Amino acid sequence: MFTRRFTWELEENAYTQAMAARRKSGLPVFDLTIANPSQAGFVWSCEELSQSLVNSENSFYAPEPRGLLEARKHIAQYYHGHSADVLPEQIHLTASTSEAYSWVLKLLTDPGDEVLVPVPSYPLLEFLAALECVETRSYSLRLKDACWRVDAQALEAAVSPRTRAILCVSPNNPTGSILSAEDRDILRRVALRHGLVLIVDEVFLDYEKNSDDFSATPLSSLAGEDKVPLLALGGLSKLALLPQMKLAWIVTAGLESWREAALKRLDFIADTYLSVNTVSQNALGIWFGQSPILRHIVQQRLYANEKLLRAWCCGNPHGVRLLEREAGWSAVLELPRGITEEKFVLYLAKHAGVFIHPGYFYDMPVAMPPVCVISLISREQELSQALPLIDEALKHH
Repeated sequence: MFTRRFTWELEENAYTQAMAARRKSGLPVFDLTIANPSQAGFVWSCEELSQSLVNSENSFYAPEPRGLLEARKHIAQYYHGHSADVLPEQIHLTASTSEAYSWVLKLLTDPGDEVLVPVPSYPLLEFLAALECVETRSYSLRLKDACWRVDAQALEAAVSPRTRAILCVSPNNPTGSILSAEDRDILRRVALRHGLVLIVDEVFLDYEKNSDDFSATPLSSLAGEDKVPLLALGGLSKLALLPQMKLAWIVTAGLESWREAALKRLDFIADTYLSVNTVSQNALGIWFGQSPILRHIVQQRLYANEKLLRAWCCGNPHGVRLLEREAGWSAVLELPRGITEEKFVLYLAKHAGVFIHPGYFYDMPVAMPPVCVISLISREQELSQALPLIDEALKHH
């Protein structure tokens, strides 16, 4: 009766059951997995948000497959600040980055085709591909001089006759790594050699690692690529801390001949769905204009929480180590060898009410020590209270 693409277990696993039981008990909860900025306290004031939605143009519905031109102009200008020459004509608006993935997979693949995905990385990518009847093959990121880099041999070996695209996430979630110049060259060479398209997820592009003066140079985007077929994804969820407004986009880049052919086909897909609401498109200019203020506040918390974690690791008697982060808002903690990630996070959830993610959620390399992942946008007081509880749990493992 149901589609065969739906192959996942729908029952709650032991971890989600432990989370639900702890919340139901009324005992203290320290959720260090939060990825939703509004749940972490980063919210626009009701007055600011209400004013941004007042626009006489909202009364009219004039659907455009690529999205309203004024909205696309704002996005193009945003990319200029990230060293990428992007024209409004290269942009399609979507309701979310997940929907953007769905559209680009419809554009590039047939059922049974493959896309290459990096590991470690966010597990949602596998689900999105499977819902389009597309298979994923992994290529490794490896730790080199404390930074995660594309393993050229692993990438080449992952390519098969059914491969259609290489997916990369920069900054990566959860490693916080960004694609170096060498990484970009590797990806270009492999894509050109095998006739593949690069899909680049840049939703964390505005969260480069900062010093305490928060004056780091903005990261450069790959959306200005002109040699290899490339589709860059971005959205408001992280950039403007507005996941509830449901607006994201696809930038089509690369050689003009490929770009024009891809844009026409994306027009057809977009015109079929017309999923982006008019109100969000008309408010985009205001949101872009005001979002740097909120992002600065986020950067302050990222810096404070990372500083707190680093100090805790330095004084930790169990040998916990904080891995380097180039960007993004996740922290990867290396735990003592011998600890089983699943047992450890379950113990923390059940006995201390501390929720963290085990490394295997993100396909961390099996050869490395056990790790856990903590969200750096967690409330500072919550993280501070949770760390002694993690210390106590380590004593029992």
